[in-house]
Formats: sequence, C-alpha cells, structure tokens
Amino acid sequence: MTTHTEKRATQLRMALADVLEANGQLSDPAWRKVFEAVPRHPFVPEFWTLVGGEQRHLTSADPDWLDLVYSDDALATQLTDGVATSSSTAPGLMLVMLQALDVADGHRVLEIATGTGYNAALLSERLGSHQVVTAEVDPVLARLAGARLRRCGYTPLVQAGDGRDGYPARAPYDRLIATCGFTTIPVAWLEQVRPAGLIVCPVGWGTVCLVVADDGRAEGRFLPVGSYFMAVRDAGATGAPAHPGRPSATSGRLTGLDLAEVAGDDAFRFVLSLVTPDTAFASECDGDGRVTAVELWGADGAWARAEDGGVRQAGPRLLWDAVEAAHELYVENDRPGRERFGVTVTAEEQRTWLDVPSRPVPVARAVARGGSRSSESPNCRTWAAAVRS
Repeated sequence: MTTHTEKRATQLRMALADVLEANGQLSDPAWRKVFEAVPRHPFVPEFWTLVGGEQRHLTSADPDWLDLVYSDDALATQLTDGVATSSSTAPGLMLVMLQALDVADGHRVLEIATGTGYNAALLSERLGSHQVVTAEVDPVLARLAGARLRRCGYTPLVQAGDGRDGYPARAPYDRLIATCGFTTIPVAWLEQVRPAGLIVCPVGWGTVCLVVADDGRAEGRFLPVGSYFMAVRDAGATGAPAHPGRPSATSGRLTGLDLAEVAGDDAFRFVLSLVTPDTAFASECDGDGRVTAVELWGADGAWARAEDGGVRQAGPRLLWDAVEAAHELYVENDRPGRERFGVTVTAEEQRTWLDVPSRPVPVARAVARGGSRSSESPNCRTWAAAVRS
C-alpha cells in the first residue's frame, strides 16, 4: 500500500468512528481507540457488494474500493456456487457485539468464525494477541486470515476447525464471541467458558448475550439491534437449505395474513427466525413493489407458499401454521422488540422465552430426514395456548 493510501485509510477510519459514535454504536472509549488503530483494508483486498441491485466485484485497483471498505457495510469476501460464504461484518454491528462482550485486561477470548481476520485483529489490539484464539471452519480462509493478521502485527492462535466444537486446548475462556449465525448454542461452548463468563452469539435475526452459571447453564437476553449473519456451515458448504422445488403433494387453505407485513416487518421477521429455525425465506413483488408471494423452506423438506389469499404447505413441519401463530404472539404482546426475548441453554436443551424464562416460546424445529415431526412443532392451537399462558 502507498503512503497516500494509508493516510487516506486513516482519515476514513476516523470519520467512520465519528459516525458510529454519533449514532450510538461506538460508546466505549477503549474500543474507539482500538477501532482507530486497526485498519480494515488489509483484511478485505477484494469483495463483492450490491450496486443498483447488481453484484459488483471490487479490488484495491478500483478507485472507490477504499471508500467502500470504510463504510458501515458488510462486505462479502467469498462466494460458493454464487452464495456468499464469508464476509467482513458491518463495523457498527461488530462494535456493538464487542462492547456487549464486556472484556477486561487479562481476559482470554475465543472467537468463532475468523473470516477475514479483522475482528480477531480488533480483539488482539484490545487484549493482546496471546489472549485471543479464533476458529475458522474453512482452512483456506484460516490460512489467509493468519497471514493478514501477521502482516498487521497480530499473532492470535488461528485454528482451522469446526467452531461448534470450540477449542478445548486453550480453555477455559472468559469470553466467547461468534460471527456466524446459529439456531442452537453448542454445548461444547458451555463447557469451555468459565462461570460468570459471557457468550455473545447471533441467533436467528438477533444477537444474544448469555452469562454462564456455576452449574454449566447459560442464560441471557437479546441485544436490541438486528443482526443478519451467514449461517454456520461445514467446510465447502453454504449453510443455507437448498430449495426443494415445489412439492407435488401439498395441503391448501386460506390465510388472512398481510404478506407485506410478513416480508417487511423486521421485528416480526426476528420472531419468525426464532420460531422457524433452519428455514429459508423469500418474497416476490410485482412491478409496483407490492409483495405478492412469500415462500419458506427447510433442509428437512418442509415447504410453504402463500399468495392470492391462500397457502399451500408440505413436509414434516407446517411452516405457515408457525408463521400465523408467531404473528399472533407478536401482535398480542404489543409487537415486542428483540430485547424482550431471551434464551436459556443447558446440556440437555435450549429454550427461547419472552420477557421471563418461565414463559417459553414454542419452536418449530427442523426434523431430521426420515424422522417424525417434533413434538415442539407448533400448530395454531398449541401456539394460542402458549401465547396466553
């Protein structure tokens, strides 16, 4: 990089820090100092972004590359079969999560999903490289991230492996942060984080902050901000359920839900992400931008499509029943924000709840291929009872 590039990058970084501080995403002076010290551009020499609805590939040779690097946007840094499988998280969201992690000098941190290595660099600057372990399922990404970290002067332990297993060789950890999406918190993490330690992890369309208890359970609430991470995945996979096509055998009925609200209400989509985990979602619009259809599908073969006042469903989960029941919960509880929801995790189970742990939210979990429908899969009747209890 030229001296001019480095000088310009510093100016852009300071300007972005000002913006993030002004909008409340960067409130901790210690993290502001870290953000100003750690460059982002060495970790994203190329990326893909959407411009005018079209996918655009940028490299350091493009004149607007540096300006886009220092925008508050997520940058896709790897595509697999046309699907983004690695990215650099939007700086504002990353800082909200890092501040929620509540680190202190001497803390040891395990990061799940190294990606570009930028977040590991921020943690290393704050705590010292020797206090940071970062796990990445993709060995190529792990190697690239390690090299970029070293070039920037950071030497955390970069481990190529499945982050769902944690990294027991350096346990126990004071803090654990994940930067890919989960539906359930791995039990291995509970075993590797100290009592009173924190786990900050994206779950559905939100991020939960859990406190680990002496008995090994973990419990906590969601942060109020939205988060939209790529799903945890196996090496070489995308983490997203493949579309099954339209099933030939379906059941049909009428539905009264407003499809525009189902597709466009971010707070409701968060609730939906909790009650229909491991499910993909798509909507279709006409030429005027009006939502005309909503479709959901899961890796277990569950499928639903709503349009023209009707819905058709197939597979082991009645996904649209869960959508309607989730909407009932949402409306009857005054359209709750993310911060009213929480999660309790033990070695045996994970429960999502609204307001208090004693008020669980039913979840229509995915069914293993060849298995029967889970007893947790809600229909409208069981949901209505749960909502009013």
